[in-house]
Amino acid sequence: MRNTAIAAMLWLSLAVADEGAAQVLIRVDEPGRSTYSELHEGLRPGTPAADSALAVLRERRPGALWERVRAALGNRAPWNDAHLALTRLAELRDPAYADSAARLTRSIEGGEVTAPPGQNPGDLLPPLHAVMLERERATRGDAPVLGELLAKVPEGDYDVGDAWVLGRLGAGAPDSLRARFLAAPGPELKVRWLTLLSFSSDTASIPLLARVYAAPDSFGVPARFGTRASDGLLWIGTRSSLAALLEARERARKLGSYRDPRLGRGGYDFLANDSSAVISRTGRWLTDWLRELR
Repeated sequence: MRNTAIAAMLWLSLAVADEGAAQVLIRVDEPGRSTYSELHEGLRPGTPAADSALAVLRERRPGALWERVRAALGNRAPWNDAHLALTRLAELRDPAYADSAARLTRSIEGGEVTAPPGQNPGDLLPPLHAVMLERERATRGDAPVLGELLAKVPEGDYDVGDAWVLGRLGAGAPDSLRARFLAAPGPELKVRWLTLLSFSSDTASIPLLARVYAAPDSFGVPARFGTRASDGLLWIGTRSSLAALLEARERARKLGSYRDPRLGRGGYDFLANDSSAVISRTGRWLTDWLRELR
């Protein structure tokens, strides 16, 4: 397990463009980067949860991954296995299973697919979309895919699968996201571009994300969405990004960026809750990661 670096995304029923937007990403045992998971509380390498996820994320046989999707739909495997398996299928870019993803998408949209009790087959539409988009990257290249994805954002016509693929794109994608965030005319678009930027692990975004987190109002971002910037710094997960987050948190405290008591939750203020989120997502305090990472 220690020899394999995993950085993959799981999709749940979350709307990237709206207030409830969130990223659900997982990274285990990638050298030089922190563990990260919004699915497991304090996920640590070597635990059963990590081993189970890695078993799917290491799979190289598209057919075996597709069978996991079918097993999850048939209640013969954990529901999250479907999200993990589709993530891995997207990475493999297999042409036959991109076609399978398109067929399953049509079946779900046509109401022909059932899921286990309490689950919604529609939750699989974004990762299925990403399987098809990753195949498009393989056949058409990054630049046209990037242009099409960027054009969807102003109208909010995109999903978490689009966001995940956008976070993986080359062709100047992170530069484009940063530029569009800075140029966005109002808070709604600002939040959209910032959220999409938080899916990218490009280290060049560290200074901007740190400044946004420390003083969101100065960028036209409502304070409660400052978590999108901290999400981005955590997802980058390098020593420099985590150090930047720690410093930005102290600067935010001095500036009073999140002093509004309405930003608190559960009896704790905004910054305390954000600090707690680091523990739940990475399994350690920021200071512990800074001592470990080089």
